Amino acid sequence: MKASPLHQRYAEAPLLEALADSPAVLIHGPRQCGKTTLARLVGDAKGYDYISFDDDVARAAASADPAGFVAGLGARVILDEVQRVPSLFSALKREIDIRRIPGRFLLTGSSQVLLIPALSDSLAGRMEILRLYPLSQGEIHGVLPSFLDNLFAGRFPTATTNRLAEDLTSRVVAGGYPEALTRATDRRRSNWYRSYAETQLERDARDLARISAPGALPRLLGAAASQTARLYNLSDLASPFQLSRPTIGAYVELLERLFLVDRLPPWHSNRLNRIVKSAKLHIGDTGLACALTGCNPDTLARDRGLFGQFLETFAYQELKRQSVLHEQPLSFFHYRDKNQMEVDVVIEQGGLAVAGVEVKASATVHPSDFKGLRKLKRTAGDRFTAGVVLYDGELTASFGGGLFAVPLRVLFEGSGANHRLSG
Repeated sequence: MKASPLHQRYAEAPLLEALADSPAVLIHGPRQCGKTTLARLVGDAKGYDYISFDDDVARAAASADPAGFVAGLGARVILDEVQRVPSLFSALKREIDIRRIPGRFLLTGSSQVLLIPALSDSLAGRMEILRLYPLSQGEIHGVLPSFLDNLFAGRFPTATTNRLAEDLTSRVVAGGYPEALTRATDRRRSNWYRSYAETQLERDARDLARISAPGALPRLLGAAASQTARLYNLSDLASPFQLSRPTIGAYVELLERLFLVDRLPPWHSNRLNRIVKSAKLHIGDTGLACALTGCNPDTLARDRGLFGQFLETFAYQELKRQSVLHEQPLSFFHYRDKNQMEVDVVIEQGGLAVAGVEVKASATVHPSDFKGLRKLKRTAGDRFTAGVVLYDGELTASFGGGLFAVPLRVLFEGSGANHRLSG
């Protein structure tokens, strides 16, 4: 499953739009997801200089004299891994206020700078932020999916397609990091992911926080991988460690800031009184999760419970990666009430439309699989557009009332074979 080293990214068009009118644009996401590649692809075509703060000299110079460093920059510049020099943000703010030139600064960052008030506040109104994820299935295979458009249009015509079958477990195990996908075997990809996690936790975690027990971080990330697609339970995560619950909670937040885990918040409505308030925990990429838990395609084929967890995370992350293509902003949640009615992923479009996605690892769908989606539909009322059960089958079919069974292949590949990425 060797992938091309260069993939067309869904975020390229939004990036070009942002550079046309914003003085500073930040691409943030996990290390090795393709931020630098995208920034340099766009920047080289527009004559941007390039500086990386992974370089010791550049980082030391910028830290010693932020104002002087910024004043000496060229007309357009890429500043890579800018989170490593927090003092630079105030200097960038002053420079932008003096000369407000669209597209002057193209920044990349491997941690969530929005969670650092001093940094985010300094560039409020001056910087547009774009999230870059690891590769989606569409980006890997050169396909432009239409799933989200169809979901909010409530439009899934009856059709048949081929099952993914064994290819589905292979996709889950491979994940979406570009460098991992260049490895020729599952074992080589797994080795890359483990080395990646070790490097992240040794370097970037220490840049962001004072770690009292650094040895706990890799074990905690492994525990989070095994708990993916489950309700976030801090007590369960903390129980194997000789550390306090607040400390483990702070470490989970650190992993979230590094884009290694997501906490998916619960969806609620003013008419819903019996909601479970817990977030759902998701690992940032299933390739990483499989490497940390020692899983390969054969393992997942035998352990259907674990495969169900990883497949739910895989579909959720795919939906988020595709959301970059959507015209309107999308917000992601999960739904679960005290009667155990649940929907794996709830998506809101601008607060005006609500859709639900349930994920099944089986090749069949039954009417009972829609019970959570039916409850969501009643609760959302007129805002509800569609509910989909994704499954590894062949037939797209309506179950009435805006509810559909849809093969997972349709999520990845759109509604037609001619839906190809150009370029």
